[in-house]
Amino acid sequence: DLQETTYPEILRSQMSNVVLTLKKLGIDDLVHFDYMDPPAPETLMRALEELNYLGALDDEGEITDLGYQMSELPLDPKMAKMLLSSPDYGCSDEIVSIVACLSAPQIFLRPKEHAKLADDAKAQFANTESDHITLLNAFAAYSAVPEFERRKWCWDNFLNERSLQSATSVRKQLTNIMQKLNVTLCSLEYGSTSYDTSIRMAVSNGTYMHVAYRQRSGQYLTVKDNQIVHVHPGSVVVSNPEWIVFEEFALTTKNFIRTCTTTRVDWLIEMAPHYFDLENFPECEAKAEIELAYRRLAKSQRK
Repeated sequence: DLQETTYPEILRSQMSNVVLTLKKLGIDDLVHFDYMDPPAPETLMRALEELNYLGALDDEGEITDLGYQMSELPLDPKMAKMLLSSPDYGCSDEIVSIVACLSAPQIFLRPKEHAKLADDAKAQFANTESDHITLLNAFAAYSAVPEFERRKWCWDNFLNERSLQSATSVRKQLTNIMQKLNVTLCSLEYGSTSYDTSIRMAVSNGTYMHVAYRQRSGQYLTVKDNQIVHVHPGSVVVSNPEWIVFEEFALTTKNFIRTCTTTRVDWLIEMAPHYFDLENFPECEAKAEIELAYRRLAKSQRK
């Protein structure tokens, strides 16, 4: 039977956006705030912890300069952090396109009756290291097509024209906000040696709390949560990388991770030493790899 009423939105949504907005408005006592439908205190604590790890809140729970900038972007805080830190890797122009595609409905179409043709069409945009770069490649190709030819081009390439139009609109909105925030719009030379690596680093800098490690058994285990997960069959990342970051966790017949990008443990510990703090790290195979990475980092700093 259907429920008489739906669950209130605040009980179904991620709380990190709500918490960041309240903090921006100067509301510090989040537990006793007069919500119409109060979320569970544990949910609020998780949101505060996530925002602290992302650098939006300091250790006292006060909003930081980065947090103010993140609150200006109509995005999930992880995506906002990815976008705002992307100039450090010289690829904010590419990351804003990726974020725009992630904010729109799925751009790739895969009708059952033409699954093989759709997979072949997707393969021309595929980057086997990153679903994020695959999205970027498809969006860049679409943007290069003259407007009057786009409908047919999307049809031929099994792409959702409406989703790509939505992504184009979102991208324009985000670039306008970036200009107001004085965030540099910079781009990498396509095909250069640093192109893929820089984009993967920028993606990792927003998604390092969504990371999985390949165990000796070959299965992926999410870091900290210790959940066994599988890369979604729709992903183009088929190289079985040791470390992988992902956008979403989907529970269907198995625990799947979607929209994945390969990453490196050395990047992760430099980007987020507070998150990959060994003292608070659960025992798992990934912990030993992180310990080795910290030793390598200490050795390189002594030179």
